[in-house]
Amino acid sequence: MTTATDLSTHDLSHHSKSFQASWVLLQILKLRIFVALFAVLLYFSLTVDNFLTMNNMLIMAQHITVIGILSIGMTLVILTAGIDLSVGSTVGFSGMVSGFLLMNGIPLGDYTLFLSVPEVILLTCLVGAFIGYINGALITYLNVAPFIATLGMLYVVRGAALLFNDGGTFSQLQGHEELGNTGFSFLGNGSLLGIGIPVWLLLILTLVTWFVSYKTPFGRYVYAIGGNENAAIFSGLRVRKIKLWVYVFSGFCAAIVGLVITSQLQTGHPMTGDTYELRAIAAVVLGGTALAGGRGSVIGSVIGACVISILNDGMVMSGVSDFWQMVIMGLVIIIAVVIDQLQQRLQKRVMVTT
Repeated sequence: MTTATDLSTHDLSHHSKSFQASWVLLQILKLRIFVALFAVLLYFSLTVDNFLTMNNMLIMAQHITVIGILSIGMTLVILTAGIDLSVGSTVGFSGMVSGFLLMNGIPLGDYTLFLSVPEVILLTCLVGAFIGYINGALITYLNVAPFIATLGMLYVVRGAALLFNDGGTFSQLQGHEELGNTGFSFLGNGSLLGIGIPVWLLLILTLVTWFVSYKTPFGRYVYAIGGNENAAIFSGLRVRKIKLWVYVFSGFCAAIVGLVITSQLQTGHPMTGDTYELRAIAAVVLGGTALAGGRGSVIGSVIGACVISILNDGMVMSGVSDFWQMVIMGLVIIIAVVIDQLQQRLQKRVMVTT
């Protein structure tokens, strides 16, 4: 005869097993970015010849750097429950600005002012930050939805890049000795201690942004705004100012990417960075940052950029058509969001159980 005590014991045992299964699955989902990185490396190393050669690894590092830097700025934006669809266009526009400054200088009536390479880099970064400022102002002060504001800016900035030189490019950006503007190629192709300058930029930006995110009040405010913006406002946080600076930083990161690519190619092209915003968003979501805001990390986004870049390069080397690459990249974004939603539900279940 089954007693109440037996039933109670059976329920507790079933409850315990369910909790353990949920907890284990939750830990696996939290480590999904490392699983994905290992999976893509293993798959392409087994199916693509010379995939892990030093030369190919250096090429992939360049691609990782580009998406990685974009994902750093995008992470802070998404942590505030926002989105920045204009970063790809800002990449192209920044490249055109740097190309114009190097080739044509700044016309001042009868005189033309040619800037040194550091000055060109600084001015281009300020242009990218200003684009981010416009995005932030539209969102925070005019209450335009982030998706709409940055989507509109995507077209405005891309059109401006095309208008810059009537759809043409600025090529052969070596500069001239007599003008004091040579050495631009070092930014994208140079190295320090055997490590490429773009990789150094990625490492520095990652460390600085990680420190700001976890060790400063500003970083804590960013997470608080994404977690509950109304509560952050009632707590006295300067929400508008914080969100504004987040978009400024995103534009700044996009400008750096534009400079790096233009330096590597020695050419400023108006269509540079096309669809890069989607890759950056995919890297951020795949890295564990919630689109709803308030949860995520810069480190995870950079690892997500590694996965996205390696996946893209692996498909190219495997001969996958551009059409299928777009399909697969879209599926990666959808799957990443679905997994993130599953993680949130499991997190709540485990918290309730405990």
